Amino acid sequence: YLVGPVTVLALSKQAEGSNGQPLERLDELVESYIQVLAALADAGVAWVQLAEPATVADLAVADDAQIAAHLEAAYTKILAAENRPQVYLTTPYGSARAGLDALAKVAPEALHVDLSVGTQALDADYVNRVKNTVDTAKTQLVAGLVDGRNVWAGNLRALRETFEQFDGASVSTSVSLQHVPHTVEAEPNLPVDVAAWFSFANEKIGEVVALAAGPLDAAEAYARADRAVRTRAESTRTHNQQVADRTAALPKGQVQREPAFTERQEAQKALGLPALPTTTIGSFPQTSDIRKARADHRAGNLTDEQYVEELRKEVASVIELQERLGLDVLVHGEPERNDMVQYFAELLDGFVVTENGWVQSYGSRCTRPPIVVGDVSRPKAMTVEWAKYAQSLSDKHVKGMLTGPVTILAWSFVRDDVHQSVSADQIGVALADEVKDLEEAGIEIIQIDEPALRELLPLREEDRPSYLDWAVRSFRLVSLDAAPTTQIHTHLCYSEFGQIIDAVAGLDADVTSIEAARSRMELLQDIDEKFHSEIGPGIYDIHSPRIPSVAEMAELIRAALKHVPLERLWVNPDCGLKTRGYEETEQSLRNMVLARDEVAANLKVSVNA
Repeated sequence: YLVGPVTVLALSKQAEGSNGQPLERLDELVESYIQVLAALADAGVAWVQLAEPATVADLAVADDAQIAAHLEAAYTKILAAENRPQVYLTTPYGSARAGLDALAKVAPEALHVDLSVGTQALDADYVNRVKNTVDTAKTQLVAGLVDGRNVWAGNLRALRETFEQFDGASVSTSVSLQHVPHTVEAEPNLPVDVAAWFSFANEKIGEVVALAAGPLDAAEAYARADRAVRTRAESTRTHNQQVADRTAALPKGQVQREPAFTERQEAQKALGLPALPTTTIGSFPQTSDIRKARADHRAGNLTDEQYVEELRKEVASVIELQERLGLDVLVHGEPERNDMVQYFAELLDGFVVTENGWVQSYGSRCTRPPIVVGDVSRPKAMTVEWAKYAQSLSDKHVKGMLTGPVTILAWSFVRDDVHQSVSADQIGVALADEVKDLEEAGIEIIQIDEPALRELLPLREEDRPSYLDWAVRSFRLVSLDAAPTTQIHTHLCYSEFGQIIDAVAGLDADVTSIEAARSRMELLQDIDEKFHSEIGPGIYDIHSPRIPSVAEMAELIRAALKHVPLERLWVNPDCGLKTRGYEETEQSLRNMVLARDEVAANLKVSVNA
């Protein structure tokens, strides 16, 4: 298995100081691929899979026609090589357009297309285009009908009808099964009725086999799938009329918090914050003691009262550390949260969570995505007691911390029976109730994290406006009724946000913190008059254990001030500190405050509240 050469270059960046664009080096890279394929053939490899997901996206570096031309040029050479394995080309994560024509023309031994339910929902004509484009006399067509990115049991009869439209095709999953958990059999604590609705990696292999065999030879599998489809549609877990009525009563179209930002900014002067206020993004290091306490509590070795006491000790320690370092706006450190999404999923109706449903998140990090099984609601307050306790320990403001609707959905397995915007609205109003309760508890600064806003951006240009519209709406629902004096923060990371800067501005948060240290404030070049909020571009990279110096962070603050007025600039790290150790965290935050103080002194502005 290799990522194909066109995708490698389309998703690459040119080294600083180099001329040209990565795709201009395609001929050079193709020669390397030919050498690798020859070595694989000499080692006895019969087939090599080459993945070209660049075929299914609208990319800034090249349009669809240009990507198709690159594909044709690259694979004409690769397939002409005499010493190579047979080539199995895949086009995962969506529907190919001009790229499909190019790959059909060069005719690899096998060509895989993503025909999952999600892909067909976005491109209703894709099945017909594949039938009319791929010559199955020259290329073995592989229909990726079993959805490899979600966990729902497939409607085998409907999928089989689609499969039978192709003459002589093979069947497979739509993408690699790395995106779903291993097996439902490892989940004894799932509700019995719900477990039958799911299909994880092992079960999806069974669906592939059943689709190939047909309903006569795989009658039991088809009957099982029929039951899953029927019982899920009929279940009260899926449909909650009270939630449906509440969201139906919401205003249609975009919603807007009142009053406008400038008036809110004036009202929020009562918060008494200094110039260049310092804060962190939310989480503090999750120590081995905290993780052990959580494991002991789950195993029954710590009572609820003992576990809460351990967490309260950690919150008190985090507050004391921040006050000692001189930060202006504090956080409670989130020791009670196993994960920024799973924590909320366990407290919201409409979700289930797994015990062993681990999937790779990024690098070597793994997560257990919750599953949205039905209409979402909040049975009771989720964060208020922790926020109240933390605020009671300090005279400084302590932020309330929430994960936003889009990120909760992005890092969960979502429903496939309703549009994601429906679930987003439901989560939005549930979190709005939490905002109200936090305000009533005396919390005056509330952060709503949306690090996944860019991550869910559709691959095709024409699908992006509608996504951004409902994504922005769901965030605005959370803060819609917040008091003008309540300062709403949001945080975005993991991505380059220049492409969606209008949507980021459209969230209408009072303060937006964004990952910016590694790009040396490059993102701020996209900030213009449309971006009205206060902004906290991260000034040190929390993904590295390296402790940045005072001088380095002061330089980044000065770089940010070239784009952001002093009265709108915050000073903070790139992201949460959950994965860092306390020694490096303390020194880095100390340097951050000292850097702010140095810049403020040079500007002759006060940093006293």
